[in-house]
Amino acid sequence: QVQLVESGGRLVQAGGSLRLSCTASGRTFSDYYMGWFRQAPGKEREFVAGITRSRISTFYADSVKGRFTISRDNAKNTMYLQMNSLKPEDTAVYYCAATGRALGYSTVDYDYWGQGTQVTVSS
Repeated sequence: QVQLVESGGRLVQAGGSLRLSCTASGRTFSDYYMGWFRQAPGKEREFVAGITRSRISTFYADSVKGRFTISRDNAKNTMYLQMNSLKPEDTAVYYCAATGRALGYSTVDYDYWGQGTQVTVSS
């Protein structure tokens, strides 16, 4: 198993930037495809971004494309989400997730989850 811990969430003004981190422990981090999801109040958890094990490929939801950047440092067992040009609609709890199967866009594609970190964007 792998344990995931997110950090970096906070209150930020619209137009601002934020970097989230997800630190993994347990199994070998580079064995896992990684993803970021978010869940706003009253809404379902949605895919934000994903990255392959070797960092060769990244994938984004249309709503964040061009504003968010996902990356990972396998030597540090850490994944990042750089969020720029933040909007109030980006307000949500952000979760990192891991899977050993294949990169996916749905929550059911992932086996391990962190506890989440709150991002609030004020207008």
